[in-house]
Amino acid sequence: MTAGSTAAVRPRNRRQLIVEAAGRVFSLRGYHGASMEEIATNVGITAAALYRHFPNKYALFAECANVTVDRLVAALDELPAEAGLMDLLTAVTRVTVAHRASGGVYRWEARYLNSEDRRLLRGKFGYVVERVTDLVSREHPLPDERLRAAAALGAIGSITMHRTSIAQRRAEELLLASAMRVIATDPAAGTGSAPLVELPAQPVPRTRRAEILAAAIPLFERDGFATVTNGRIAEAVGLVPSAIYRYFPGKADILAEACLQAAGLLGQAVEHNLRGVTDPRQAVVTLAATYVAYSFEHTALTNVANAELIGLPAKLQRPLIVEQREHIAVWEQQLRSARPELDSRQARVLVHAGFGVVFEAGRRLKWQDSPGHRDAVAALVVAALGL
Repeated sequence: MTAGSTAAVRPRNRRQLIVEAAGRVFSLRGYHGASMEEIATNVGITAAALYRHFPNKYALFAECANVTVDRLVAALDELPAEAGLMDLLTAVTRVTVAHRASGGVYRWEARYLNSEDRRLLRGKFGYVVERVTDLVSREHPLPDERLRAAAALGAIGSITMHRTSIAQRRAEELLLASAMRVIATDPAAGTGSAPLVELPAQPVPRTRRAEILAAAIPLFERDGFATVTNGRIAEAVGLVPSAIYRYFPGKADILAEACLQAAGLLGQAVEHNLRGVTDPRQAVVTLAATYVAYSFEHTALTNVANAELIGLPAKLQRPLIVEQREHIAVWEQQLRSARPELDSRQARVLVHAGFGVVFEAGRRLKWQDSPGHRDAVAALVVAALGL
């Protein structure tokens, strides 16, 4: 093949193909786990050719993050002026589901973008939220319209955070219905109505190993896992950096063990709070209250897990994935008992939608813990699940 024929078949949209492939790799590996070489391979070009389009990984990541929200903004701007809330959320849902494989980039934007890029991106997301909020306040004039709008978008966006296989149209139908139920729910009506749940007490750090775990998570949350050094963790517990290796092989092992410990606490809470609950609907309501309480109680760890676990080595991810699947299986079983018309895939999609509600509603409330906030978010989760 001659040089001229090679140029003739080169796709004109190569930059777009690169961004699409990069979004998938970033969503699968995490920002630090992704490599320019793997992205180039997915496009079918060399790494050198990739660098002709993007000078470094950060520039490519920033463009991926902007593409995600730019699609949403464009879809909303194409709607006629008289479009209602259903039309708007339908557009958001279609775009999100169609690009679910690359939409997970959003979970890292606050952590890895510089302040200016982060400001611009949040302005775009803010525009989407404002469009939704405006129609929510007009069509469903209930309290906390911004909270309901954020929670509904969290339900829709949850499809980017898991890999449950489901037909695109069915996913759209499930998520759109879930989001509309969230919007139609008065969070204040949940005040005092959520079941009382208990969480196991966080173990008091009594060993050096436990002290390291307790000190590392707040650092990971504030500054990002990749930028926190073993030296900083050691300093936080009064050790020299080399002493960390007496207790953990590496920094990733610290994160993995902390998350396993937290998963154990959540599992104990679920088992305790479901004890004696025989009605499936009440079981789901109890699960929602437990998960919300756990998320507000362990905010730092929840935020770190959402952002960082995907970048862990496979051998460290594996036991955490097993714990997650076992937890979701409990939800799935109870939800399908309460809603027998759902199959297992539909139930899992809705369970993740509930998790998405907690994530976005919690962020909207700045994770300020109070009984009222817990009850309000739990009510929105129950609505997302269709109970």
